[in-house]
Amino acid sequence: MSEKVKLTIDGKVVEVAKGTTVFNAAKQMGIEIPHFCYHPKLSIAGNCRLCQVEVEGARGPVISCKEVVREGMVVQVNSDGARQVRKDVLEFILVNHPLDCPVCDQSGECKLQDQYFDHSLQNSRMQEAKIHKPKAKPIGPHVHLDDERCVLCTRCIRFCDEVVGSHELMMRERGGYSTIDVLPGRELDNKYSLCTVDLCPVGALTSSDFRFKKRVWFLASTPSVCTGCATGCNVLLDHHDKIFYRMRPRENEDVNQCWACDDGRMTYKQLNAQNRTLFPMLLAEGEYKRISWDAALNEVHHLLENLSGDEIACVLSAQCTNEENIAFSRFARESLGVSDFYWTGLDEDKAFADKLLRDADRNPNTYGVKMMASKRISKSMKEKVVFVLGNLSDAEVAILSSLSAKVIWVTESAVMNRRFADVVFPRATYAEQDGTFINKKGILQRIHKAFEPHGESVPVWTLSARLTNRWGKLAVAASADQVFETEKTHYKPLAAASFYTIPQVGVQL
Repeated sequence: MSEKVKLTIDGKVVEVAKGTTVFNAAKQMGIEIPHFCYHPKLSIAGNCRLCQVEVEGARGPVISCKEVVREGMVVQVNSDGARQVRKDVLEFILVNHPLDCPVCDQSGECKLQDQYFDHSLQNSRMQEAKIHKPKAKPIGPHVHLDDERCVLCTRCIRFCDEVVGSHELMMRERGGYSTIDVLPGRELDNKYSLCTVDLCPVGALTSSDFRFKKRVWFLASTPSVCTGCATGCNVLLDHHDKIFYRMRPRENEDVNQCWACDDGRMTYKQLNAQNRTLFPMLLAEGEYKRISWDAALNEVHHLLENLSGDEIACVLSAQCTNEENIAFSRFARESLGVSDFYWTGLDEDKAFADKLLRDADRNPNTYGVKMMASKRISKSMKEKVVFVLGNLSDAEVAILSSLSAKVIWVTESAVMNRRFADVVFPRATYAEQDGTFINKKGILQRIHKAFEPHGESVPVWTLSARLTNRWGKLAVAASADQVFETEKTHYKPLAAASFYTIPQVGVQL
């Protein structure tokens, strides 16, 4: 059991572990001390000076992010003296800061704006001309730098040095002329470069992809999971008017801490694909034509009605949620008599993997699909009809194209240049439905619906219900929670879990 220390903060006695900083002791009491340079995942720099507090017996204000608690210490966070120090620090930071909030892409998320309104609200006394520095400077494939806005917190430098180990950034010059920059001959091109944008408390570092696309106060944020690999980083999907604009990491200590790789962040663009499948389609004379849902269901019934379960290959997907795979396999099992299932998924990519977050398995739900399916699709498949779920790689399309079987495909991806499926159903994206994935560590994680599906696309359980009804059996369009709770006992790892109580950080199976 760790040794405890008692101290008083703003008149209240608190007991914390020995070695705790004053900053974190106050945070445990619910007191948020303003700061720029401190970050819990980085070393302590103590250079912004905004977190200063008064300590009884000290010769002057102390930096709370560095000061370690002592027995009997008396701290004043919100005394008149501490408040004045914050005002002075903010005035000093704003001496050369450009007053361009209306055109700054960080406006609405800027910590300097927040700190000024919370702790300053005083007019500038600066009479001299401001020092000008480089603006809108690309420093890598994903990041722009505006040095005039930088508050020199060095979070970005410490991240590249301590977390990624890529060492691209430095601070040069002195005093008011100090700037952040890339090392000579280098660029900010590590696989986690956009984390520096997350860390930047002001508008100095901005995402080249997101710049000037949308004001942040118009965006809604939906908790979700990155589908770029088996790590399953927790993320927020930011969207407006049924369009996604960016993906940001969401904190989960057991999965991704508070980071996300650049490639994973860019997967949001797949959700906005202009040429995705939005309507049922039938392949006729080498071309896809749009048909009604009723006509598509009739076509599938015609293809399958006289076949036994052994003549039908049902293919699940490591790219789809557990609920989609469960609903699809239940229909195949109960209505078609299929007993053995195939699965598809992206092949491993060892070049993608690293020691921080990125995994060679590029599928978000390999763990989950392997609970339900026993074998991968191959050219040796002998079934007469292949009913396949989820998006397919080029290699998988080539396999299915080589078969003599009829193919029914449930997908959201573009199909116009992939003319191998006889019937195509439009599938809702993972962001247009609720559900769960299981990451490489066996952590069951929730995703949440951002908005209604585009076009006539539907979740797979809705499709499965419509198919079940077409086979003369009673079924209703269920929901993700109903599918999970009804079927979880068929899959041992899920049996003890509850869809309704999965925490935001997931649950270990």
